Amino acid sequence: LNQKMLRSVAVLCLALGVAAEVSSVARPALRLRGGASPTQPVVTMSRGLVTSPNGKGELRGGKTGGIDVQLLMYFAGWYLGNYYYTLNNKYALNAAGGSTGFPVTIGFLQMLIGSVYALFLWSAPDARPLPAVTASDVMKIVPVAACAAGAHISSIFSMNLGAVSFSQIVKASEPAFAALLGVTMYGKTISKAKWLCLIPVIGGVCLASVKELDFSVAALVAACVANLFAAFRSNENKKLMDTEGLSDRIGSTGNQFAISTIIGTACLGVFWLFTESSKFSTFMDMFWEKPELRNNLITSGLYFYLYNELSTLTIKKTSATTQSVANTAKRVIVIVGVAIALGESLEFMKLLGCSIGIGGVLLYSLVK
Repeated sequence: LNQKMLRSVAVLCLALGVAAEVSSVARPALRLRGGASPTQPVVTMSRGLVTSPNGKGELRGGKTGGIDVQLLMYFAGWYLGNYYYTLNNKYALNAAGGSTGFPVTIGFLQMLIGSVYALFLWSAPDARPLPAVTASDVMKIVPVAACAAGAHISSIFSMNLGAVSFSQIVKASEPAFAALLGVTMYGKTISKAKWLCLIPVIGGVCLASVKELDFSVAALVAACVANLFAAFRSNENKKLMDTEGLSDRIGSTGNQFAISTIIGTACLGVFWLFTESSKFSTFMDMFWEKPELRNNLITSGLYFYLYNELSTLTIKKTSATTQSVANTAKRVIVIVGVAIALGESLEFMKLLGCSIGIGGVLLYSLVK
């Protein structure tokens, strides 16, 4: 009963959060006729859009009694969506055969489900306006989308080959990979304080690995590869957003994630063609015969798209410090919650390593 209640809350938060973002983008708060312009800003509390005298709108979030309800919905949808994606993804992988199953097919179909949802929002009346990107813009987005797809499929490999909680702990060390890539390939400089913060990050992962009952070298390597892809994506995305006029042509945060998902799906589709496409008929037989595979695959695909979009919307509406604390809290909730739900080991040394590593990530995010 508790699982069903939590699942219902997750779906509600995801739906409300995305609906709020869609409605705020699709329609202005007030349209004046005859060329008149308001002398005072017009505020609509239901959609949280402030229209200033120059005609520009700004998304602020619907506030009730000083509480930003929309932002709370974003956080709830992000956390619960991430939790249920991780859980349902593991269930789908196990139902498809585990380590000898169809991880690439499952990862590809999850992104395909997200792409279909994105296309639906563009085609539905009054949902989300189409972006005005050019062919040149799309080509510039390809590296970011390809890295996102690589991070996704590598994470699935890691979770398929070992304990999900261990995979999540290793993935929390992404800042170490981002720092190394930033310095060696993107000409960035990292302060001494930030380098020192990486010591507990790496040390925490090592401690967690020592007492991991389901330790797998392959799972560790796959999680590290996922971190590399995520680090490349982060650096490439910063370069991409510096392109003049690109943000205006994309139109919204939702459009940006939708375009990246669709292109990433195409990139992952090529990898799938060379790996598991020859066994697709066998997979489809299992898909129709096993409701646990069918249901968890579809729901994990939707959760993956929605929680990622809500996380980008949350980041857009909060400060850097809030983002760091929120991301740390999310990691702890997902690691502990999924471990309990799946019956994975939570040895003292593993919890200690997890705490040290995630604490280091938080410090790294906060120090200058």
